[in-house]
Amino acid sequence: VQLQASGGGLVQAGGSLRLSCAESGRSTSTYSMAWFRQPPGKERQFVSAITWNGVNTYYTDSVKGRFTISRDNAKNTVYLQMDNLKPDDTAIFYCAATRARPSDGSHYYRPTVYNFWGQGTQVTVSS
Repeated sequence: VQLQASGGGLVQAGGSLRLSCAESGRSTSTYSMAWFRQPPGKERQFVSAITWNGVNTYYTDSVKGRFTISRDNAKNTVYLQMDNLKPDDTAIFYCAATRARPSDGSHYYRPTVYNFWGQGTQVTVSS
């Protein structure tokens, strides 16, 4: 599974961006997908995840109500719609995929759950 993240860029505070994560190779329809981010000088952080069937979604508290994760399995693509962006959202955003299907949803917050990672796309939010 190869993941290609795109859609990053420079935006003013309050603006929006939509990130895409396209998979080339095998179908992602059996993978749960997630977005992580790494702000400058900080460790990689969980942002959001969506289960393989799209039924369940998860968000870190700081993006709830502003970010929306979705997927289109026919296009093997996962999206992260980011609205009302803040300077603190500045980071490299990574998409990730896992074949795991944990019964405890909190496991999706852990980077170690994910088997495959994309290369990252830079998001910069100016104040």
